[in-house]
Amino acid sequence: MSELKIGDYAPAFELLNQDGIKISLKDFIGKKVILYFYPKDNTPGCTIEACDFSEDYEKFSEKNAVIIGISPDSVKSHTNFIQKYNLKHILLSDSEKEISRIYGAWGIKKNYGKEYEGIIRSTFVIDEKGKIIKIYKNVKAKNHAQKVLEEL
Repeated sequence: MSELKIGDYAPAFELLNQDGIKISLKDFIGKKVILYFYPKDNTPGCTIEACDFSEDYEKFSEKNAVIIGISPDSVKSHTNFIQKYNLKHILLSDSEKEISRIYGAWGIKKNYGKEYEGIIRSTFVIDEKGKIIKIYKNVKAKNHAQKVLEEL
């Protein structure tokens, strides 16, 4: 599959949220979608990123945007993560990593000279009609939400 680019329609998906309810990208036609992929609940960088997005939730809402985080974690893990940090946005479970692969957010990473497969922290901003209008790859968690909000 070719790499996604600005102007492409965002690939459709249907995944379970933190409450075990199927959520589809098409549920949000008419709104901007901030779709971010992150490696793991309750890890330092992922917690910073999730809390930052949640802290600015109302500001994103004012700009007609919804925030959706996707990781390979289970529905139960997402439920606990949301409760622990009082997160306000949707988290989706991509346990098979299918959607992460389609979006190019699953691939080879390097850490201390070792290569392994994992989530490549990425964010896609999708417009009201379902087109990708901004892509952030290899995101640094700290202050990322604020950068996305400013550029929205």
